[in-house]
Amino acid sequence: MNYDIIVIGSGPGGYVTAIRASQLGFKTAIIEKESLGGICLNWGCIPTKALLKSAQVFEYLNHAGEYGIHAENISANFEGVVKRSRDVAAGMSKGVQFLMKKNKIDVIMGTAKIKPGKKVDVTGEDGKVTTYAGNHIIIATGARSRQLPNLPQDGKKIIGYREAMSLPKQPKSLVVVGSGAIGVEFAYFYATMGTKVTIVEFMPNIVPVEDEEVSKQLEKSLKKAGIEIMVDASVESVDTKGEFNKVHVKTKAGMVTLDAEIVLSAVGIEANITGIGLEESGIKTDKGKIVTDQFYATSVPGYYAIGDCVGGQALAHVASAEGITCVEKIKGLHVEPVDYNNIPGCTYCQPEIASVGFTEKKAKEAGYEIKVGKFPFSASGKAKAAGAADGFVKLIFDAKYGELLGAHMIGANVTEMIAECVAVRKLETTGHELIKTVHPHPTMSEAIMEAAAAAYGEVIHL
Repeated sequence: MNYDIIVIGSGPGGYVTAIRASQLGFKTAIIEKESLGGICLNWGCIPTKALLKSAQVFEYLNHAGEYGIHAENISANFEGVVKRSRDVAAGMSKGVQFLMKKNKIDVIMGTAKIKPGKKVDVTGEDGKVTTYAGNHIIIATGARSRQLPNLPQDGKKIIGYREAMSLPKQPKSLVVVGSGAIGVEFAYFYATMGTKVTIVEFMPNIVPVEDEEVSKQLEKSLKKAGIEIMVDASVESVDTKGEFNKVHVKTKAGMVTLDAEIVLSAVGIEANITGIGLEESGIKTDKGKIVTDQFYATSVPGYYAIGDCVGGQALAHVASAEGITCVEKIKGLHVEPVDYNNIPGCTYCQPEIASVGFTEKKAKEAGYEIKVGKFPFSASGKAKAAGAADGFVKLIFDAKYGELLGAHMIGANVTEMIAECVAVRKLETTGHELIKTVHPHPTMSEAIMEAAAAAYGEVIHL
């Protein structure tokens, strides 16, 4: 069977790519070995947000008295929370099925292996192999939980993110290894549900890719929520023989042993590129990723790769942007390369984190003379009224031209606010123009305007 475009993988990179290809008039097929929507819809972005929303609701109920509401005998049904999350994921996967049908995209279920000559072999559940040919083959196979030699995942006592969102019962204690987005989101979820949680982070700060002030604020907030945090620490080994894991942690003060029912390995991801035919097809890889040009063409003509299996940020919205850019370039449209310095990052623990562009440290290292403005949510009427006064907005401007170099937020709903700063950077809006952009009152978004004003000595509410 022949297609114009064959997409391998149906995550937010793959299915978005396939839809855009169909919109552009290409005869398109998509190959998926498990469930439409990939990891993001089934085991990542979407179901984790459902879990986190349940935790947030539980947290609200436990603090109802602070809002003048009387609530008694509040309890969490862990199995019910997990079921809701799985139901949300299943509904979203069905939505992708609808989109494939609507856009006349052929869905091929099975395990794909690319072949030379722009061909793909697909092995179905029955073991039968069918060969498909395409003028353009786009690899969007995503990534999986990274395995460390000293932290071998068995799926029961030492788990990855996939098992973490579908445990049959709530653990009494949990050690989370790694404090990136996955680590702190699960730490917040389980701690809020009542599990004793300890985070172990190798770097000096949790969420180490974020601005240091954001990291310090999150550490303070998580500790206030009862989460123990160990930085400058590494898990050397785990003894799983007893009822509880013995987690041996190396710290600056020496070795420490922690008891934990479950250990969650959240030390990053690795690309799904083994066994998919790259070597046989002559497609180059480097450091576990597929090598591409700025429009996602690989070293072999007719083959492309996008998303977590290539370099760049491993984020769903990045994969979608890369896929759209890729097929529009194939179509011959005028397209610009993806600007990887203007990609928003979001972490959905409470308080939330959202950021884009340079941190203060990176801006200085890049040689910029900067102006920094910061506005705390403790001075925001909307935040105080909502009972969410933790956090702040921090903006970093180029002192010479007024360009917004970076935006860093921590607080309630900041993941919904960051897009304004992404647009400001895209449109090359200056700090003074941002100050003069009238923001609605009372809203959390006013903090962006106030932070800009603070950078230029014009802040009103501080």
